[in-house]
Amino acid sequence: RRHQMPIIRVEMFAGRTEQQKRALVRELTDAFVNAAGGTPESVNVVITDVDKSDWGSGGELCSDKFPD
Repeated sequence: RRHQMPIIRVEMFAGRTEQQKRALVRELTDAFVNAAGGTPESVNVVITDVDKSDWGSGGELCSDKFPD
């Protein structure tokens, strides 16, 4: 059976280190393979860093809701 090339998209507040992102990509890839099959090489993870001022929740900007 042929497997598709899955894409896991993560949108999160900016500020994580490259080491944290590296670990996240590894963990998400392993979890996908364990749960849905395929190979690690077939899994793509796209991380988008979003500034808190560009993210709204509950009618407020997250930069107002969660100030640093």
